[in-house]
Amino acid sequence: MITSAVIAGALLGAGFTVPQVFLFTGIANAVVAAYIFLLVPEYLLRFVAWIATRVVYRFRISGAEHIPACGPAVLACNHVSYVDAVLLLAASPRPIHFVMDSRIFAVPVLGWLFRLARAIPIAPHKDDPAAYAEAFERAHAVLREGDLLAIFPEGAITRDGALQPFKGGIARIVERARAEGLDVPVVPMALTNLGGSRFSRTEGGRILGCPLRRGIFSRVGLNVGPAQSGGATVEPAALQAQVAELLARG
Repeated sequence: MITSAVIAGALLGAGFTVPQVFLFTGIANAVVAAYIFLLVPEYLLRFVAWIATRVVYRFRISGAEHIPACGPAVLACNHVSYVDAVLLLAASPRPIHFVMDSRIFAVPVLGWLFRLARAIPIAPHKDDPAAYAEAFERAHAVLREGDLLAIFPEGAITRDGALQPFKGGIARIVERARAEGLDVPVVPMALTNLGGSRFSRTEGGRILGCPLRRGIFSRVGLNVGPAQSGGATVEPAALQAQVAELLARG
């Protein structure tokens, strides 16, 4: 505050008008804010999540108490749109590391945000074995550090809004963590009412829906179920059934 007063006095002494001083102050604050956002990306991502859940959507969360307040955990959620990760960030009291389809990183703006958040890109083993293996190594590192890891077990955004079969990667990650002595619970989640909305696929399978397709402030939700013990065997089919049950609650 003292520095600001000195600078303001110096600017007025140099012949700046009061509006010019306010303009200079505003620009300086914007530069500092941008630096902080780049230094600590979590602040920027939280801001984007706040905008998405209060301006773009009306977001309702049920069962948020099931998200562990500390320690490693895997969040398993259905994949409906390009902003699923942003909505999960808004629902979680803790930072989340995401394992995401590498193709999402090519989406303008969102790809940049996910890179800033240190999201983990993964590609099918047959397409890029090195990237596939690296994704698992980075996922294990997240859990060893005691952080939250979010996975979309369907492997890609649903094309028709229906829940797709879960892949086995999530079981592989949890089993390795258990072999290393980590207690990693799995938390099932379901995003609801996102099909056909902004940033999701339309019924015809196109990449994005019309921006005003469902109107502004469309209601979406997240249902969170009780965590599955880290000592239990993770069966993709059983986990899919849990997510399907949460999805049916609407």
